[in-house]
Amino acid sequence: MAQHLWPVTGRRSPGVMARLRHVEPSIGIWILLVVVLAFLIVNPLSRLLLSSLQDPGSGQFTLANFAAAYGQPRYLAALRNSLVLGVSVTALCIVTAVPMAWAVSRTDMPGKTLVGVLTFGAFLTPPYLGALAWILLAGPNAGWLNAAIVAVTGAEKGIFNIFSFPGLVFIIAIYSYPYIFVFTTAALKTMSSEMEEAANILGAGVWRTTLFITLPLALPAILGGAIITFLEAIALFGSPAMIAIPARYNVVTTQLLEFFSYPVRVEVAAAYVLPLLAVTVLLYLVQQRLIGGRGHVTVTGKGGARTLIALGRLRWVVFGGSMVVCTLSVILPLVVIAQAAFAKTWGTGFHAGNLTLDNFRFILFEHQSASRSIINSLAYAAAAASFALALALAIAYIVQRRLMPFGGVLSFLCLAPFVVPGIVLAIGFYAAYAPQPFALYGTATIMILAFTTRFLPIAYANASAAIRGLNPELEDAVRILGGGRITAIRRVVAPLLKGSLVGAWLLVFIPATRELSTAIFLYGPNTRVMSVMLLGLADEGALEPAAALGLLLLAVIIAIVGIGYALLGREFLARQGE
Repeated sequence: MAQHLWPVTGRRSPGVMARLRHVEPSIGIWILLVVVLAFLIVNPLSRLLLSSLQDPGSGQFTLANFAAAYGQPRYLAALRNSLVLGVSVTALCIVTAVPMAWAVSRTDMPGKTLVGVLTFGAFLTPPYLGALAWILLAGPNAGWLNAAIVAVTGAEKGIFNIFSFPGLVFIIAIYSYPYIFVFTTAALKTMSSEMEEAANILGAGVWRTTLFITLPLALPAILGGAIITFLEAIALFGSPAMIAIPARYNVVTTQLLEFFSYPVRVEVAAAYVLPLLAVTVLLYLVQQRLIGGRGHVTVTGKGGARTLIALGRLRWVVFGGSMVVCTLSVILPLVVIAQAAFAKTWGTGFHAGNLTLDNFRFILFEHQSASRSIINSLAYAAAAASFALALALAIAYIVQRRLMPFGGVLSFLCLAPFVVPGIVLAIGFYAAYAPQPFALYGTATIMILAFTTRFLPIAYANASAAIRGLNPELEDAVRILGGGRITAIRRVVAPLLKGSLVGAWLLVFIPATRELSTAIFLYGPNTRVMSVMLLGLADEGALEPAAALGLLLLAVIIAIVGIGYALLGREFLARQGE
């Protein structure tokens, strides 16, 4: 006799009911979060690709956008200039940062803490603020350094011109070298000195040992930092906008601004920026491959014992060289920015009659857009940090607790924006959400969403590490007592991870307050942020108000770092350098 698949009484299958009873009530929330992740990351990047292959009028497939993007010699020249710029900056950073990292990590050089703090200050300083400072220092006509040379030597003009290709390389390098410094320092501090001691026993001197033993062992970390530096250099917008445009030296990021001039050609911009994205992804994969095996330098069997190298009298020479770099990147720029911010006319120098608070009064109370930009920066950064952390925490929880299949895909999506330059992400958001039906261009919504996406990897990396170190038995106890996943997260996970989450929130908030590359293509008349406003003031020649706004921005960043240090101590500073 044939068996019935369903009971003849018409009742529902007990198996189905059992499965429904075991369905996680919060599954709808997890699915919604995945949709949000796709909305923030997949949609903009896919729209970027589609826009590059579509005719803006008919929507038909075409390669005409690529022809337009690369059909003129000056467009190709901008691409070539960016590659040359990236290589030049990276080379200068290696020459600068590797010796400093070696001196701090492996020698008895004095003032290591001071060098470390000032290097951290260079990392925190927005590059476009540094560019403004060096315009005041090395402008060809009235720059401080040129004025000093004329006063001392009687020459007709100074020798420095920051509005040049070497000037642009210098500006970007002095704010990018901390990447290589951090990577190299981390490698050297975990490296045992036994091989170096063996080389010394066999007759090798300090310099020979360093060149042929120490640095080759740290080479993967050095190259990893160099790749990050290269990617940072070719993706920057602020410094090239302030230095390269007056110098008539076009690069990819400044060329993209031309595509966004009226009439906006987002499809051409999308085609033009895809090679930059491809280079970024490729080099990031290489970088991950290089640093993935970095642990080989620490395998000694004796806990990585290290003996500092005694430099003798040279230790003060090495310290002096390190301080020259720190002075050029932090001390001199900070002094000149502070002077200009409190000056009636920055070019007349320090004297009592030139001091004023008018620049701050103008920025805070008189210039409506400038004062609004401060509020916008803080509000957008706070909202982006909160949204990024909430999403990152939820996705990290899903992945670590294996609540959904394809957890690796979710993790990849959260980290993907790290390899997407801010300027590329901005064009993707413009292509996805500027047209109807969203029409979000120039709104606070698109700014916050773009900032959230841009810095989601920072939040996710910290949230994932924190959850990975949390024993799931505590959550299981909540569920045994009748609570759901959401209750476990709210009552157990979040309180236990409060310190880590506060640190992650601050780590997103800090870069979001100074972000320029993403904001410059998405802001509207009422949604300018401090970085965009500062660039506009500098472009108008209002250097004193620009300096005042820059000093306020720097004060906000330092205050947030201070809060993070007060709450988390040295752990917060260590996370900043990761």
